[in-house]
Amino acid sequence: MRSLSIGATGMLAQQLNVETISNNIANMTTTGFKRQRAEFTDLLYQNQRRVGSTSSDAGTVVPSGIQIGAGVKTTAVYRINEQGNISVTGNKLDLAINGQGYFQILLPNGDTAYTRAGSFQLNAEGTVVTADGYQVQPGLVVPQNAVDITVNANGEVLVKLDGQTEPQNVGQIQLAVFPNNGGLEAIGDNLYLETPASGQAVAGNPGAPGYGRLMQEALETSNVNIVSEITSLITAQRAYEMNSKVISTTDQMLQSVSQLR
Repeated sequence: MRSLSIGATGMLAQQLNVETISNNIANMTTTGFKRQRAEFTDLLYQNQRRVGSTSSDAGTVVPSGIQIGAGVKTTAVYRINEQGNISVTGNKLDLAINGQGYFQILLPNGDTAYTRAGSFQLNAEGTVVTADGYQVQPGLVVPQNAVDITVNANGEVLVKLDGQTEPQNVGQIQLAVFPNNGGLEAIGDNLYLETPASGQAVAGNPGAPGYGRLMQEALETSNVNIVSEITSLITAQRAYEMNSKVISTTDQMLQSVSQLR
């Protein structure tokens, strides 16, 4: 009976749905995290009576036919890139992007990764780095005798040196934008990689047309809505139970058939 395999595809789909929702909930406090949603489509249909076929010599046409579905499959788990809330931290090297764009991070293997998490620090040489020590691109070095750091909305990094009144510009933070943000490959640690689906990164200064502005002493929070996620979790759980009910009902029907004498 087809309903056994159909119910199984439904249970597998809802299992992945729950896994996606649980990952969202687990990252509800992760800086710059973007929630995901599973997308499903129906499987191929078996035509027992093809729609539109002729039903008589007079040329009459079958209006609907008989098509038996084979279940459901997962086609995508895509990222929803809506803006998260801005949380003020008071840390000079915490930067939030208000709008489009990603910070550019130099990985140890020489590749460039991208992130929305702007919780940066200084290493022993005064270079601006991530929590893992990866350099923020383009490389920014803060002098050892700096007493204050200011990052304006356009990404200019200004430092006030000990004994000087005028701030000194030590660099320019640039953001990268993509034709398709959903095509980026997540590699963990709040980092993404460019892929053929995302298109090539286009770097530009914050505040330019198409680029977000920077906010110093603030971080972008996760865009996970916990109420929406819990509601989706309950729906997925009920859908899983209904598909398991289909399998148990089919089993009872097969048992009845096997007991016929």
